[in-house]
Amino acid sequence: MNRVWLVVLLGGILSCSSAVAQSSILYEPEVRASAKAGLEALYDLRFEEAEAHFQTITERHLDHPIGPFLEALTLWWTILLDLTDTSHDEEFYAAMGEVIARSDERLDADGNEFDAMFFKGIALGFRGRLRSNRRDWIRAAADGKRAMDYVLAVANADTTNHDFALGRGLYQYYAALIPERYPFVRPITAFLPPGDRSGGLHELERTAKEGYYMQTEAMYFLAQINYLYEKDFQACVQQVSWLRNKYPRNSFFHTLEGRIYASWHQWQASDTVFTDVLERYKAQETGYTPAMAEQALYFLARSHIARGEASAALPHLLSLEALTARLDADSYFKVAGRLYQGIAYDLMGDRDRAVTRYKDVLRMKRWGSSHTDARRYLANPYPATG
Repeated sequence: MNRVWLVVLLGGILSCSSAVAQSSILYEPEVRASAKAGLEALYDLRFEEAEAHFQTITERHLDHPIGPFLEALTLWWTILLDLTDTSHDEEFYAAMGEVIARSDERLDADGNEFDAMFFKGIALGFRGRLRSNRRDWIRAAADGKRAMDYVLAVANADTTNHDFALGRGLYQYYAALIPERYPFVRPITAFLPPGDRSGGLHELERTAKEGYYMQTEAMYFLAQINYLYEKDFQACVQQVSWLRNKYPRNSFFHTLEGRIYASWHQWQASDTVFTDVLERYKAQETGYTPAMAEQALYFLARSHIARGEASAALPHLLSLEALTARLDADSYFKVAGRLYQGIAYDLMGDRDRAVTRYKDVLRMKRWGSSHTDARRYLANPYPATG
């Protein structure tokens, strides 16, 4: 819930006044060229190439908040590739803190400077998103509130800018969706302009077709929205295929493709994707982290279970257990893998081992219905109906 809200805040930052934004560093030709090239490299996980492009911007604008922001953006993608790894968090927070500090210096001199408001707001949004991922809810909410202050300060939308349409689209879509899905937030959202799901999707599609900086972000958000909320299989396959074709080295988009197929029980397509993910992990390709391998092993096992091939699923689940043993915390795939071990043993007729696995799940962190499912299968072997 907090993640969705922070996405809305981040998106809203982009809905800025054309008259103010035209003086921004983002409109300088050299910055536009270098930033675009750097973003394209970053999305394809060509980190050194991205950093080289970003460095040319930083060197020309030594005191500008854009420098540490681009540094933090590279760290953000490093973090996204394995959210169980917190080793980059402090460096990320420090870089975003520097963005905020430099922005504050500019705001002290000119309280309406666009770049200062833009980069401070976007830094607060990103920092809040990571804090939300780390379940640091109080500080995430504080960052969200502060980001909203800057969103409202620069929220006079430019209807002609394709990139800014992303912010309007995200706001319109989530402002309509969130009160529908989470009625308890209606008192909070009542003071905000009303949303429009179809209008929001239209704006996102516009950015995905015509955007300069934000085209890829728009395509990603469309894929996520159609996957999680609209349940439009054809649309999200089309969008994730665009991402995969444009950025073939991006493991984050690669696993998203596999999850989409698995969500619609397209197991053959899912198997093809996750077998490739696992092979790239074994080959130690950039971005194919243990977290990506966990997803591959889990969904390959799920595919075998769905076809009644428990003995074929078990090796994947045991490999998943070994891989997640590196983690002290009970991650989602660590818990889900243990639950599916129990299911596999039940299907193989090994009730004693199945019971042991279900009891393990009850001692672990609860993820979704994991405890409910474990109790059900303890009472009745899988597939339990009681």
